[in-house]
Amino acid sequence: MSTTALIDSNLADLRLLSKGKVRDIYATSDPSLLLFVASDRISAYDVILRNGVPDKGKVLTKISLFWFEKLKHIIPTHFVTADVDQMPEEVRKYKEVLEGRVMLVKKAKVIPLEAIVRGYITGSGWSEYKKTGTVHGIPLPEGLVESQKLPEPLFTPSTKAEQGEHDENISPEKAASIIGAELCAKVEKVALQLYKEAADYALTRGLILADTKFEFGLVPSSSGEGEELILVDEALTPDSSRYWPAAEYRPGGSQPSFDKQYLRDWLTKTGFRKGLENGPEGKAGEGWVMDESVVEGTRKRYLEALQMLTGEGL
Repeated sequence: MSTTALIDSNLADLRLLSKGKVRDIYATSDPSLLLFVASDRISAYDVILRNGVPDKGKVLTKISLFWFEKLKHIIPTHFVTADVDQMPEEVRKYKEVLEGRVMLVKKAKVIPLEAIVRGYITGSGWSEYKKTGTVHGIPLPEGLVESQKLPEPLFTPSTKAEQGEHDENISPEKAASIIGAELCAKVEKVALQLYKEAADYALTRGLILADTKFEFGLVPSSSGEGEELILVDEALTPDSSRYWPAAEYRPGGSQPSFDKQYLRDWLTKTGFRKGLENGPEGKAGEGWVMDESVVEGTRKRYLEALQMLTGEGL
C-alpha cells in the first residue's frame, strides 16, 4: 500500500479528455475505448481538497470491479479490462503508475442523469421531507424519522452538473422530460434492480446500503440495430454510495458512515463553507487541506468498506 497520494495521473503521451473530481479520462489509440484512471483526489461539497487519500483510487477501482462482476447479469457495463498488460501499447508504458487504479472502458453516449436510488431517508432527501413531506417531489408517509428504511426503494434522479456546480434533485417526471419517457423508465427499472440486489448482498456483509447513484450510457447494440443501455462510471463505491454499519443502525438520527460524511463533518467543524475554498481561510489561499489525522481516518474507512464488501484488502 502506498503512503503518498496520486493527485494527478500526468500521462504525458496520452490525450487527456477530462479531469473530474476523482477520475482522469484519456483517449486511446482505439477510438471506441477510453482509459479511466482513478486518482486519490477527494472532494466534499463539490470542492476538491488540496491533498488526497493514499490508495483511495485503488479502493474505488477494486470495489467497482467487484460490483461490475457481481451484477453483470442485470446489465452490461462499460468495463473491458483492468489488466494493464492487455491495454494498448501507449498505456502499458505507464504500468507502474496505473496498476490497480485503471480501467479500459467502452466509449458510451452518457445519459445526462444521476440515477439515484434511496432505500433509507437521509441526506438531502431527509432535508426535503422535513419541509414538504416529499423526496424529489414524491409524497411519502407522514411520521418518518431520519435514517428510517423507506417502504420501498425510490428512484430519485438528479441532473448532472458541471464540475464545481451542484447537481439538482428532480422528480422522475422531470427526468422523463429530459431523456424521454421510454429511456427513463428503463433506467429507473435497472437502477432499482441494481440497488435491491446490491443492498441485499451488502446486508450479508454487515453493511446497510442506504442510497447510491448510478450512471448509464448508450452504445451501439451488438445486434447492429439501435442502442443498448449499459452501466458506466463507477459502481456502488463509498464515493457514490452511503454505507452504514448494520450492527450500529439506529433510526431517528444520523448514522456512522463509510462514505465521505466523516470528511464533511470535519470540514464543517473547521469552518468550511462554500466559497471559502480558495480564500485565506482555505489554508493560505491554496485551497482547503485535510489534517493528516483526517487523511488517515478517511483512508481507514475506505479500506474497511473494501474489506467488508469483498472480503479482501488491496
